[in-house]
Amino acid sequence: MATGLRIGSVELGVRPCVAVPFADRTTRAEVLALALRGLDVAELRIDHFTRFDPAHVLAQLDVFAGIPVLATIRSAAEGGDWKGTEAERLALFRALLPRADAVDVEIASEIAGEVVGLARAAGKLAIASFHDFAKTPTDAALAEVVARGRALGADVVKIATAVADPGDVRSLARLLVCTDDIGLIAIGMGDRAVATRLLFPALGSLLTYAHA
Repeated sequence: MATGLRIGSVELGVRPCVAVPFADRTTRAEVLALALRGLDVAELRIDHFTRFDPAHVLAQLDVFAGIPVLATIRSAAEGGDWKGTEAERLALFRALLPRADAVDVEIASEIAGEVVGLARAAGKLAIASFHDFAKTPTDAALAEVVARGRALGADVVKIATAVADPGDVRSLARLLVCTDDIGLIAIGMGDRAVATRLLFPALGSLLTYAHA
């Protein structure tokens, strides 16, 4: 497993770390209360925001002062609500990077290479992500996803797939234990995948995600 990776003050891989997604309707009091309950990283799901102008988006960062922030603007192609252009999304990532601690961009997106490059240049952690809401791909296909993220220069590859049975859980687990040259986050989706949120950090998954 890759070591020395950080999102702000949080060093990944030392202990299980919990990320919680937020939109722009969260109060400072709510954030502080969650920090006391184990919140490690605030994932700002900017695609769920009510407005996307940079001034509004950047103002939301004040709510999370002192909490490591992962900025995500998830494309509609991979389950998000972003409806703007890729040029607008890239510009928003560029505006966020001076203040965010990490970014998440889809491996398949046309701006992935630029976003990863901007993050690396700013000294911020870059997550390249992949989502399959229909199935867990074959072991070979999962390894190819990791290779694509590695080729982009990402620090971490995040893979989230639909889990139908224990075999899918084992496929994701094998990926974690057999990959040690890049940071990985693996998450199963669906009712049969709850155990992946609890157990995969022990196998090397750098973040687990939970709703507030």
